[in-house]
Amino acid sequence: MAKEQTKVEKPSKSKDTPAARWISYRPEIKVLDCTIRDGGLMNNHQFEDRIVKAVYDTCVQAGIDYMEIGYKASRRNIVVGEYGCWKYCKEEDIRRIVEDNPTSLKLSIMADAEKCDYKQDISPKKESVIDMVRVATYIHQIPLALDMVKDANDKGYETTINLMAISTVPERELDEALELLAESEAGAIYLVDSFGSLYSEQVHYLVKKYFRYAKPTQKEVGIHMHNNLQLAFANTIEGIILGANMLDSTIAGLGRGAGNCPTELLIGFLHNPKYKLRPILDCVQNYVEPMREKLQWGFDLPYMITGFFNQHPRAAIKFKAQKEKGSILEFYDSFKDEY
Repeated sequence: MAKEQTKVEKPSKSKDTPAARWISYRPEIKVLDCTIRDGGLMNNHQFEDRIVKAVYDTCVQAGIDYMEIGYKASRRNIVVGEYGCWKYCKEEDIRRIVEDNPTSLKLSIMADAEKCDYKQDISPKKESVIDMVRVATYIHQIPLALDMVKDANDKGYETTINLMAISTVPERELDEALELLAESEAGAIYLVDSFGSLYSEQVHYLVKKYFRYAKPTQKEVGIHMHNNLQLAFANTIEGIILGANMLDSTIAGLGRGAGNCPTELLIGFLHNPKYKLRPILDCVQNYVEPMREKLQWGFDLPYMITGFFNQHPRAAIKFKAQKEKGSILEFYDSFKDEY
């Protein structure tokens, strides 16, 4: 006897559903996809051109506002073959992918304080296809970061300051830092959960603090979350609720260690009709997800443990790279005894 076929009901197209009635969006929100830049920390920035081009095309088709294509790092003492070209983002390499970028997508690069010869390596905007320079800095590097932002601003770029490892910064030092950053040329100040250790209550408190300094000088607040505790998406939403308008994400969460807020989740949540989900899902399926077995990013117990102890994920990355599988209990105990 033939099996009776089950009829698949198509979802109703009615817009008068409880979910639809709650849908709203802020047109001022900007999404910055940093798949290639943050993901490059998992493979020494050695992406094939076809992967970078696929992510670029996806960002264009999906209506993403910014794509961060890599770092601007010092080229002194280079060891040939150690890093791919997206560690340095020379103009000819970027244009090989995007040509003159005849699209509405803006391109950004990140420059780490003390790791970039910014005065020589970052050309004036009129000579570059890049639109935004984002300066990443630890608290003790702020004087240099301020000079880097001014240099980029004077050259014609949009700029942000991304204050890293915020979960380790004492309150008084943070207040002093934000006071300085608020007076800088940066268009946005980023709250960065470098170790993926923040909970929503902490994000709530910190975003409100950032706004107290940012609003008087009309700066935006940005959010960059890592997923060590499975909270990158939730903490990004917390930032959105409180008014953060610059949002970082990566396709399939690809990024250092536990990864980042997934672009596909963020776009689905925002409900802005200018963003298209389907191109992102295509890129996940055909380009990004096939790299997971080799790069091994995403939530995992070692990354969870470094998140719990508010530590850099380098120890977890080293643990996962061992040829022989180590004991997660011993890994946990090593942190418990030390911290």
